[in-house]
Amino acid sequence: MTTIDFYTSVADPLRFVAKLVTKAYRSHGCVRVLTSDPDATTALDRLLWSEPQQSFLPHCRLASPIASETPVLVDHVLEHAGPAEVLVNLHRDPPPFFSRFERLAEVVGADEASLAAGRLRYRFYKERGYELRQHDWAGRD
Repeated sequence: MTTIDFYTSVADPLRFVAKLVTKAYRSHGCVRVLTSDPDATTALDRLLWSEPQQSFLPHCRLASPIASETPVLVDHVLEHAGPAEVLVNLHRDPPPFFSRFERLAEVVGADEASLAAGRLRYRFYKERGYELRQHDWAGRD
């Protein structure tokens, strides 16, 4: 069963995800990131080219011709086929495909709309019996 970690009250979700993806990539090898929309996909894609500053994080979008060979995929498309152990969610809804991943990281921003959507996702997973861990990130960015 998928283990789910909620990172709440994150002041800068994209920068946080860049750090989280780097850590997950080093630990697990394959990582998927579901963003909220095309603009977030583009912003995170650009950020991953510069973060972390001293290393390269191989990533691309799902439609890329090299997606099947790339360990980190970033996209807003609601279906991420293919292997990966970790899914990072920036979408406001639970990903319809989350249960095929070993771990799910739910990143919740600090604004009220993000917190409200995060509470709904938390309740969704809890009602289905998933193990949930919460990490309050207020003041830690």
